[in-house]
Parts: sequence; structure tokens; C-alpha cells
Amino acid sequence: MTRCLDFLFSAVGLLALAPLILLVILVGWFDTRSPLFSQKRVGHKQQPFVLVKFRTMRPDTASVATHLADAVAVTPFGRFLRRTKLDELPQLLNVLRGEMSLVGPRPCLFNQDELIAERAARGVFDFKPGITGLAQVRGIDMSTPVLLAETDAKMLETMNLRNYFRYIFLTVLGRGSGDRVRAKP
Repeated sequence: MTRCLDFLFSAVGLLALAPLILLVILVGWFDTRSPLFSQKRVGHKQQPFVLVKFRTMRPDTASVATHLADAVAVTPFGRFLRRTKLDELPQLLNVLRGEMSLVGPRPCLFNQDELIAERAARGVFDFKPGITGLAQVRGIDMSTPVLLAETDAKMLETMNLRNYFRYIFLTVLGRGSGDRVRAKP
């Protein structure tokens, strides 16, 4: 059932938000000359997939978890995209292709060994990763791997249609702070 909803909402979202997406691409081009960002992430059954987002950091930033990146790497436009969660919009393509769901655990990087082990122990990889979920609306990010894996497992155990819509609604309302970035020195 959720796959049908994911497909429908991502297709409608991409069509309805196309003018906004094009505007962000245009402004992003002037910001970094590279408005889209793609990165290999851990997906369903720990299979790799390429996640697509709007770029929020300088193109020369190392490929690390956000909480390990330097705050100076985030551009001013990138801060705006993160604060408004607009940087996540291109992931609707990942949802449309079936690599992600709208709701599920955020996909991690392959170098986040502790988080991968914690999620594997809790069966989190038996589900598709998502754009948002319980951890995101509670402001829990990848800097606390055990808490994140526990929260992801709890979300998946209690997932139903009501919670699916609840997490989307809370995200649209701006709930959650997004991934932390290391403070400036």
C-alpha cells in the first residue's frame, strides 16, 4: 500500500513542485555551479543506491556524514535549503524509482560502520530508507547512531498508514532540525 502512495505522491510532488525545483536549481547554479549532489548510500537489504539532493555544501567538501563536516562548508543558500528542508526535494526521484519511501529510516553512508551495525542488529535494513521518519521529526540525527537505530526500529515496528501520514505532515510543518553540522572553530 505504501509503495502505491509513495509512487503517487512523488510523481504528483515532482510535477507540482517543478517550478520550485527549477528555481532552486537556478539559484544553486549561481551558488556552487553544481546545484545537484549525488552520493552512494546504504539502501534496502544494505544494497547501494545513489541518493540525489540539492547541494548545500561546497563541491570540494569531503564525503562524510553531515555532523562530521565543517560548518564553513555549508553555503549561505545551503543553510536556507537545509532549514526549509528543500534540499530533500530531489529525493522524490529516488522514491519514484522505488529506491526509497517517503517515510523510513534516513539512508546512511557506507562508512558509518557503527550505525550500519546498530541498524542491522535491529532489522532496520529490511525496509526501504525514507526521506523522513520518526527520528527526523524528533530531531535525532546520525551523530547518535545507537539512539537513531533504536528510533528507526521503533518507527518501523509501529508503522501504519496513520503514522505514515503523520510523519509526512510533521515534516511539512517544519518539525525536526535536520542533520547537525559541526560547529565553527
